[in-house]
Amino acid sequence: MRLGIVGMLPGDFRTHTHEHFEAISQLEFTGAGFHFPGHLSDDITPADIQQCIARFETHNTDLVQFAITYPECLFHPDATIRQTVIDKIKKGTQIAADLSAHYCLIRPGSLNPAGSWTPHKNNHTPEAWHQLIETLQQIMPTLEKQGVTAIMETHQVSILRNPEACMQMVKEVNSPNLKLVMDYVNHFETLQQVYHSKERLNHIFDTMGASSPVLHIKDIALGKGLVLHINEAIPGTGELDLAHCFQKFEKQFPKAYGLIEHLPIEHIPQANTNTRTIATQAGVPIH
Repeated sequence: MRLGIVGMLPGDFRTHTHEHFEAISQLEFTGAGFHFPGHLSDDITPADIQQCIARFETHNTDLVQFAITYPECLFHPDATIRQTVIDKIKKGTQIAADLSAHYCLIRPGSLNPAGSWTPHKNNHTPEAWHQLIETLQQIMPTLEKQGVTAIMETHQVSILRNPEACMQMVKEVNSPNLKLVMDYVNHFETLQQVYHSKERLNHIFDTMGASSPVLHIKDIALGKGLVLHINEAIPGTGELDLAHCFQKFEKQFPKAYGLIEHLPIEHIPQANTNTRTIATQAGVPIH
């Protein structure tokens, strides 16, 4: 496994600095990613692209994950909204291609106006599913022409609510340029799954692992509220059997990246140390 970081580079890559990359290098990460606001695509110039490439090359850092962010939903009933997000993704993937990013990350969105990762009952209707597949099928020819592989983010509150739904999407779209993110934390649904994480990890990896070439490294902590709260945690500080997780990923993608993410800067060194320690104990080399 290789180890990278998301959260140490600003989303607008025109603002990246030498200091950003020095901080990444000091923690011995060999790859990085960032979340690029899709509405900025028209502002990017060839000089911006070359400057970004030069920064990554100068610091011997791989651009693992170029994420395109947008507020729109890929399966919104309004065709005008769907076309808006299709255009953003097409333009963003051209930038990802120009930057030679390993992967371009996209997200399905939600019919809840509060945000992409908020629940809505209509996220799970047959109509929503049909619109999602139709939207993705319109995007795939552009990805295939550009030679870009998109990795889809998934979550239990989203239309891609479990590993089975994720694989159904991959099968129906039927393009080698659409894969998944192995964000295993997003597919823990119950208390017992968390307490018996090895079994749940086996199910997640055995179902969707072969189509998920990027690992998002996180842990789970259970909250203390009056209902079940499954919260993300610093790797090594929660309930999950991360050693088993790393072994499963290593078996399928031994040269691929695990990315630490969703942490404030001050917690990244601990996450880095914990991840490396757990990987070593699990017999998983970090290249």
